Amino acid sequence: MFYSTILPSPIGMITLACGGEGKKLTGLWIDGQKYHGNTVPEAITSNDNMPIFVVAKKWLDRYFAGKKPDIAELSLAPIGNEFRQGVWSILCEIPYGEVITYGDIAKKMAKKMNRESMSSQAVGGAVGHNPISIIIPCHRVVGANGNLTGYAGGINIKVKLLELEGVDMSQMFIPARGTAF
Repeated sequence: MFYSTILPSPIGMITLACGGEGKKLTGLWIDGQKYHGNTVPEAITSNDNMPIFVVAKKWLDRYFAGKKPDIAELSLAPIGNEFRQGVWSILCEIPYGEVITYGDIAKKMAKKMNRESMSSQAVGGAVGHNPISIIIPCHRVVGANGNLTGYAGGINIKVKLLELEGVDMSQMFIPARGTAF
């Protein structure tokens, strides 16, 4: 069984999801986000009183207040295949206020998988399907040369999150035709 709760935030309503006993976060989606809830294999029941929701809400309050809460404070259980789990693990290593490119993640994944190379598009698909947005910081991934493409929550939300973290946006740009994996 999976449970959810709704949290208002500076970027819109956020849905949190957890499984079973409510000790591990399985989802965080921004209202209107692509792939909202798609990794949860069954129906979600509303329940505001799950233990992980209390911890996650406090974490998010600190995050939106400009603090730098540590991902390790939360017990996360994103649902996805081995490749996606590998990409999401790399996302968790991106420091607050910094960005990395899809190509850089592809190189790290190639190394992890003992391959010569890895497709940036495959990485982009995994980043775009991240089921625990913000906490697993997919917003910190940019295209080559500072292209702000590929955020399932919307480019405007990506920009707000990066600005909140103090990222130097002077070299970033929104592509003429936006994409979201």
